[in-house]
Amino acid sequence: MRVLITGGAGYIGSTVASACEEAGIVPVILDSLVTGRREFAEGREFYEGDIADGELIDRIFREHPDIEAVVHCAALIVVPDSVADPIGYYEANVVKTLDLVKHLIRNGCERMIFSSSASIYAPGDDLTVDEGSALDPQSPYARTKAVCEGMFADIAATQPIRVLSLRYFNPIGADPKMRTGLQLARPSHALGKMIQAYEEGVPFELTGVDYATPDGSGIRDYIHVWDLAEAHVAALRRFDELDVSVINLGTGQGTTVRELAELFNEVADRPIEIVERDRRPGDVIGSYTRVELAERVLGWKARYSVADGIRHSLEWRELRAERLGA
Repeated sequence: MRVLITGGAGYIGSTVASACEEAGIVPVILDSLVTGRREFAEGREFYEGDIADGELIDRIFREHPDIEAVVHCAALIVVPDSVADPIGYYEANVVKTLDLVKHLIRNGCERMIFSSSASIYAPGDDLTVDEGSALDPQSPYARTKAVCEGMFADIAATQPIRVLSLRYFNPIGADPKMRTGLQLARPSHALGKMIQAYEEGVPFELTGVDYATPDGSGIRDYIHVWDLAEAHVAALRRFDELDVSVINLGTGQGTTVRELAELFNEVADRPIEIVERDRRPGDVIGSYTRVELAERVLGWKARYSVADGIRHSLEWRELRAERLGA
């Protein structure tokens, strides 16, 4: 099997590509390198360009007519940035995705896996959600994902393409073999901020401490990026058997941001100080998923712990500058 991975030189896309290779699936990478890294595409068939470039998509399928599916990871993903630049986010995540779908249909590609997000959910009373839970995206970024899912449903109703949306919870960690990891020097998510505080010897700012959670901080379902990647492999293998269009990918365990920081201090060789701050624009209380559907239809469940994700993230940070040169 050969698959096209958009955003395949990014954090998640490159990890999916490695998992595909280990499963005997050949990845073809398309990435604009706006946030992706050329180094993450080394040794793979790589096309630099935009998902909205119809001539480039046509060329990829002309040169690889055996591509059976697309894994669409390309997107802008930083919540505060989406608040500041909603037009840019709708352009990149919705308009260009619609262009991509048109190009795929024209080239006879009938299968797409979409990187969606759990940030589109309205948290349940117990802070857990499943695929049937109410949606209430709270940021422009999250709304771009929800808009895309609705768009896919309308398109798939009459057009020769099926789209499976995998709603990611909170990816952490790195490829356990250290081939790839977070490419950004200053990632905006909680674990990235903890590592930055650790490296710079400054306090970690815990933003939002007045939520209705056991310790007042937001709650998340932190899933190791390799587990996430293996779920994509399972989805590719079983795509034609699936009778669902949405699957949540998480561990089924809720971890508050404060608990994450405490785990970080258990794993790291020196602790970070934690200071409390107000919420940032776009911050939400969060949720964690019930995992029965993924286990049933994909035969998949997360294997790595949150501590493993922290440990692998720290290992990658030791290698990042050498691998990426910046």
